[in-house]
Amino acid sequence: MAGLPRGAGVVARGLAPGLLRPVARLARQRGLRLLVAGDGRAALALGAGLHLPDRRESLGLLPFLLARRAGPGHLILAVAAHGGQRGAARARRLKPNCLFLSPLFPTQSHPGAPALGPLHWAILARRLPAPCMALGGITPARLGAVPPRAAGVAAIGGLAPPVARLPQ
Repeated sequence: MAGLPRGAGVVARGLAPGLLRPVARLARQRGLRLLVAGDGRAALALGAGLHLPDRRESLGLLPFLLARRAGPGHLILAVAAHGGQRGAARARRLKPNCLFLSPLFPTQSHPGAPALGPLHWAILARRLPAPCMALGGITPARLGAVPPRAAGVAAIGGLAPPVARLPQ
């Protein structure tokens, strides 16, 4: 998080509950937008946005949606729409601020998953009801191949600096 520019977003996914508050504090200090994955109540408690994963049930969705409706513009909702009709239908129903559409390129986090490729990604993004973030296989070398239609890029590890490994 320390290397991200102000205004960038961070999706807190799979963190132990005790780490969410410190991450939220750091996000505020750094001017980052925090989205909590799959837990609307935790997102509300932290004043964060909510990210709805594609293949996992989300807790506390209704309270988050009600709070979002009461104060439009304050709470960000992001939805995963990984190339399928189910994600697209959910996006139309929930009216998110943005969608994560993936995988654009082959990715190490989902080995063997078929990549959409730039052309197919752009066609799908055009049909979706919100701006789409390109996700999947994003690396510095591939940034130039991201479709211009992408509202931004997201990465699990492809944009992180390499980690030095000690010999074993």
